[in-house]
Amino acid sequence: MMTDQESSGRQSNALGVAGVLFAGIVWGTTGTAATFAPDVSAAAIGAAAMGIGGIGQALLALRGIAHARAQLWQQRGLLLLGALAVMIYPLAFYGSMRLAGVTIGTVVTIGTAPLFAALIEYVMERSLLTLRWSLGALAGVVGMVLICLAEGGHGAVGGTNVPLGVVLGLLGGFTYALYSWTARAMMLRGLRSSVAMGATFGLGGLMLMPVLLATGGPLLASWGNATVGLYMAFVPMFLGYICFGYGLSRVRASTATTLTLIEPVVAALLAVVVVGERLPPLGWAGVGLVVLCLLVLTVPTGRGAQPVAPIPPK
Repeated sequence: MMTDQESSGRQSNALGVAGVLFAGIVWGTTGTAATFAPDVSAAAIGAAAMGIGGIGQALLALRGIAHARAQLWQQRGLLLLGALAVMIYPLAFYGSMRLAGVTIGTVVTIGTAPLFAALIEYVMERSLLTLRWSLGALAGVVGMVLICLAEGGHGAVGGTNVPLGVVLGLLGGFTYALYSWTARAMMLRGLRSSVAMGATFGLGGLMLMPVLLATGGPLLASWGNATVGLYMAFVPMFLGYICFGYGLSRVRASTATTLTLIEPVVAALLAVVVVGERLPPLGWAGVGLVVLCLLVLTVPTGRGAQPVAPIPPK
């Protein structure tokens, strides 16, 4: 018989999972959206998306940030580390997609993030991995590799320098895992998710403004380019990261980053439907493994399941 506390914890966990999955789905549209502005550099796309979206999050949470300024100052090390990761992540991620192709860049960045997140949690918290997470993550990573191999053999969008793109993807995966961990660590120390995410992304967004000023001219060259920039800033980055922050307050960072493996699946499917890429059988097998990964991590287990307790609002 499930107690009220277990039922509440499981419901909160499910809501957190839903928030992270929604974020992963809208993030999966960014690579395809970027192809509609081919004359805009990866740095400009990344700076506009994460910079404007991050500042928007900070403005939305401005009252809470002002109220929690003493706590933020006490946690300034985590805040600065997370903001630096936020600044680096979009430059690495969009650079990876531009150099290695939409699917390969997304696969490497998002596919390695759960592994980096688990490593960060082990080093910083001495957290041991569960068998369920390990099996789910293994299925997801293998799926990512299959999608990557399938796309690599069938002309991904871009692909001008795949090795450098892969290196940037690894950097993107690490910084993604790092700001996810710092944001959750700040929440665990008493900050509301909106404040932790708003402060982290707002500061990171301000750090990206010089990059946007230096490279963002082409965004204003046409309505099409401007529309892409605004969409990236306000849908995947602003709305997506609000939902991701909500989810982070209810599931572990390693679980959240693993759930966002749905992003490369969405990216690959959109590349087929919108951009016109072909996804061969090997790629569809990879999609199936990622779906299996998500089922392993999201379908409730039987007796004895211990969902992560939500971080109480402050």
